[in-house]
Amino acid sequence: MDTKLKNNRRTGIVVVLIILAMCSFIMIAQYSEISRVLDAGETAETRQEKVLLEIGYDLAEGNYLLCNEYKNETPVSEILEEYGRLHFDLLRKYMDYGVFDSSVLEERENSEQEAQGNTEDTEDTENAEGYSNVDAEDLTDPSRKDYAFRVEFEFTDRGEVEDVRVDGSALEPEEAYDLETYFINSAMSAQDGYISDIITPSNVTVIYGMTQENLDAYVEQTVVDMSDEYEINHIGAYRDTVEMLALTVIAAALLLPLSKRLDISDSKIFRAPFEIPLLILFCGGILLEGPAVIVRMTIEGTLLPGMGNGMELAAWIFNFIMWMFVFGVMFWGTTSVRAVFRMGTAYWKERTLTARLIRHIRKRGGKNDGTIKARAGGIWKRIKAFIDREYDALLHIDFREKTNRTILKIVAINFVILFIVCLFWWYGTFALIVYSALLFFFLRKYTKDLQEKYKLLLESTNQLAEGHLDAPIEGDIGLFNPIQDELKKIQKGFKKAVEEEVKNERMKTELVTNVSHDLRTPLTAIITYTDLLKNESDEEKRKEYIEVLEKKSLRLKVLIEDLFEISKAASKNVVMHYMKVDIVDLLKQVGLENDGKIRDAHLDFRWKLPEEKVVMSLDSQKTYRIFENLIVNITKYAMPHTRVYVEMTDQENSVHISMKNISAAELNFDVEEITDRFVRGDSSRNTEGSGLGLAIAKSFVELQHGTLKISTEADLFKADIILPKLDIRQGDEEQS
Repeated sequence: MDTKLKNNRRTGIVVVLIILAMCSFIMIAQYSEISRVLDAGETAETRQEKVLLEIGYDLAEGNYLLCNEYKNETPVSEILEEYGRLHFDLLRKYMDYGVFDSSVLEERENSEQEAQGNTEDTEDTENAEGYSNVDAEDLTDPSRKDYAFRVEFEFTDRGEVEDVRVDGSALEPEEAYDLETYFINSAMSAQDGYISDIITPSNVTVIYGMTQENLDAYVEQTVVDMSDEYEINHIGAYRDTVEMLALTVIAAALLLPLSKRLDISDSKIFRAPFEIPLLILFCGGILLEGPAVIVRMTIEGTLLPGMGNGMELAAWIFNFIMWMFVFGVMFWGTTSVRAVFRMGTAYWKERTLTARLIRHIRKRGGKNDGTIKARAGGIWKRIKAFIDREYDALLHIDFREKTNRTILKIVAINFVILFIVCLFWWYGTFALIVYSALLFFFLRKYTKDLQEKYKLLLESTNQLAEGHLDAPIEGDIGLFNPIQDELKKIQKGFKKAVEEEVKNERMKTELVTNVSHDLRTPLTAIITYTDLLKNESDEEKRKEYIEVLEKKSLRLKVLIEDLFEISKAASKNVVMHYMKVDIVDLLKQVGLENDGKIRDAHLDFRWKLPEEKVVMSLDSQKTYRIFENLIVNITKYAMPHTRVYVEMTDQENSVHISMKNISAAELNFDVEEITDRFVRGDSSRNTEGSGLGLAIAKSFVELQHGTLKISTEADLFKADIILPKLDIRQGDEEQS
């Protein structure tokens, strides 16, 4: 009995192998017909047309690469890192190309039109300005060079595609029109794509040209790359034959078990769970794309290296084994599922993974229920945590940065969901309803969260509007976090402005007080001595009173002049008289003229000045006043019998002057305020002065585009002046 059963199985296996072999031979026999159809449908003209259609998007990407090479806005290294090598890098080797200013091209066209209407000889117009790998006139003037294919992309000032023009000796008018339509769509797709981040091609025209020789060479090398497996799937000799043979194999799998001598369905190989063969048969259409690739490569002679040198037999054997496997999988899947007719309800209990899983859960039951639930709960927690992370990332999109990756991520997730929905075929409608409902609840929650965070943002703006500058702006507001950061900057700026305004008000009050005090002191003395002079008969005393009056009046004059100078400087109403000035000689002159004050103050000045002249464009009078005020300030406040260091450094674009001295009094003032109006180093105001010396010096330095910085360290007082080297013509322009 066992021997008879084995013989029956052997017979059945032999019959199945014969059927599969016959189907494979029939399929291979159709290769000649498939090749004939492909050759008939792919002439030189159709190949050229396909190539020109295929390069549409490559040219659209090339527009941005060439414009960037012309204007150099994005480094090439950054482009290579972000986008890698593009197919346009190969295409450009076969083309003439150039980027030209649209206005120049328009002027050239207008000039040519005027020249055509003028019978007199006219000179050639100026070549188009731009960037090209050939003579610009060859590209911009179609009559100068015979191009088999030529295309112009014209861009507006906003970087949008305005027009696309296609011509060439290898194109019929209808072909040129079709290519223009396709190229416009390709250019607009590139305009909305990632490649447009490289540059905005404003007011430029990009022109490509390809000679017939280069076009033929490019078409020849891209023939293999143009292979389209879907083309084979649509050829009747392939599609109809595969469908007929597939039905034959399925019919054999269903009918052979009817004969006991040929029944092999009870073999172990056909006892696969229901879900596995069903999935394989369901994906059968996808699995047939691979054989289509093999068929195409076999017909074109590119399947194995060395085809044409004795490798054809190996290629045919490979194809035979491939079709044996394809049809064998169909036979195996059908036979495995067919057992449902023989086993009835027992099939669903014994041959399905679902039933096995249910039995496994029931069997373990009891004490393992908690473990199963814990595992299920752990999986659910991980899934929920992933969803929460992605949702939080969606709420915190930073629109100040590139969002292409975020958008791509959302689109990819949506694609995966829709792809899964499409797998349900006619059940997809129900799946779409479920997906739409979930999407509705998701968007409602997302919108609600955005509204809550927007309310928090409004509360912060209302606090700023009401003047609460110390109110904290905190809290996670998701998508609006960048705006919250800007609000914090605004709040900080407002506080700084208010503090500055308070400081200015305080300074104004001090200004009035100090001006009143400084003007009243000499004025009071003048009035007192005037009264004394009226009643004094002694001539010697009268002379003494007159000297005092003269001294106080001169003191009053100095105060008024200083006040007038600082007022003009503060209002930027000072007229600068720039001229060529030797700043080294000027500083020496100031030192000599104040030598008496320096000796009276018992100070030892150490000068470190350049040996050669340093000629600069300066207002000599204002610069003299700067140096004089600083030196006089030193003689007033420096400790007697100490050294004062005055250094000048001639730099490439500026001159640096440093004055350092030891202060007689403790330096307890604010260095930021010492250069303000009527601020003195001695708060008791015991020394004679207007308190405007450093303020005037700082104003005159800044009017000449320089900087004056005061710094202290213990008892060391230091003044640093930096004056830029202005061109004499620039100084004359500012003076005018």
